[in-house]
Amino acid sequence: MNKVRFTIKLLAIATFVLAVASMAQAQATRTWVSGVGDDVNPCSRTAPCKTWAGAISKTAAGGEIDALDPGGFGAVTLTKSVTLDGTTGAGFGSILSSGVNGVNVNDSATATPNTIIVTLRNLSINGAGTTLGLNGVNFTSGKAVHVEHCQIFNFSQNAISMNVNNTGGSLLHVEDTSIYNVNQGIRVANAGSGFAVAIIDGANISQITGSNASGVRLENNGAAEIRDSVISFALAGSTASGVNITTANGTASIVNTQISRCLIGINIAAASTNRITHSQVMLNGVGVQFAGGGTLRSYGDNVYDQATNFAGGAISPQGQQ
Repeated sequence: MNKVRFTIKLLAIATFVLAVASMAQAQATRTWVSGVGDDVNPCSRTAPCKTWAGAISKTAAGGEIDALDPGGFGAVTLTKSVTLDGTTGAGFGSILSSGVNGVNVNDSATATPNTIIVTLRNLSINGAGTTLGLNGVNFTSGKAVHVEHCQIFNFSQNAISMNVNNTGGSLLHVEDTSIYNVNQGIRVANAGSGFAVAIIDGANISQITGSNASGVRLENNGAAEIRDSVISFALAGSTASGVNITTANGTASIVNTQISRCLIGINIAAASTNRITHSQVMLNGVGVQFAGGGTLRSYGDNVYDQATNFAGGAISPQGQQ
C-alpha cells in the first residue's frame, strides 16, 4: 500500500512539473508573427503566429513580439507589459483596424492596475475601411506607453487617446512618429488627481479633419512636452488648433516646433500657464488665442507670423539666462 501511495505521489509531482514546464514554454520572452503564420503555432522563430492577438497569450510579461515579414497582424488589446516591434528588416508590421481601436492598452482588470509599460515600435496603424477605425492607440490604464517610429492614420476619433484614471500619473512618449488624416491627433487626460504627461518628440501631426479638432489636445490634468515637431493643417471648426489647452490644470511646453496652417496655432482656452521657445507659429488664422485668461511665456526666440498673431491677450516675455 505504501508503495502504491509513493508511486501516486511521484506521478502527481511529475504531472505538476510537466504542467509548469509547459506553461513556461508557452510564455516565451520573444515571440514572432508572420503574414504566413498560424495562431495555433507556438509563435517561435520557425513556427510564427499570424496575429499580434494570437501571440500575446504565448508571450511572457515584459517580453517582445517581432514581425518576421510584412503583414497585417490585426488589432490587439494589451493587458501586460510587452513590446510590439514591426521591425525594419524584412518589412513593416501593420495593423488594419476598420471600425475598432487599433491598439488598446488597459490593465484595469488586473491585480495591479496602472503598472504595465507598453512599447509600440515600427508599426503602421491604419484605420482605413468602409467604417474608419476609432482610435489608433487607446490608452486607458497603465503606467506608460512608448510609441516609436510609427505611422498612425485614418481614424475617426484620435490617433492616440490617453484617457487614464491614475492618481500616480501616467506617461505617453511619442517619438519620430507621423500622424495624419485623423479627427484629432493626440488627446491627453487623467480623470485621477495625477498628471497625464505626454512627451512628443520628433512628431509630424497633420491633416486634422474633425470639427473643432486639435493636433494636440490637453484636457483634465493633461501636460505635454512638445519638442522638434511639426503640427499643421487643423482647419475644420471654430476652435481647430495646433495645440489646444482646454483646462486650467493642463499645460504645454513647446520647444523647437513649427505650428502652421491651422485655424488657431495655440488655443489657451483656460487659465493655464504654458511655455514656448525656439519655435515658429506661422501662417495660421490666429497665432495664439487667449480664450480663458491663460498665459504663454515666450522667451524672445520665437517667430510669430500671421495676419493676427495674438487674440484676447498677449504673450508674457520671459528673460533668458
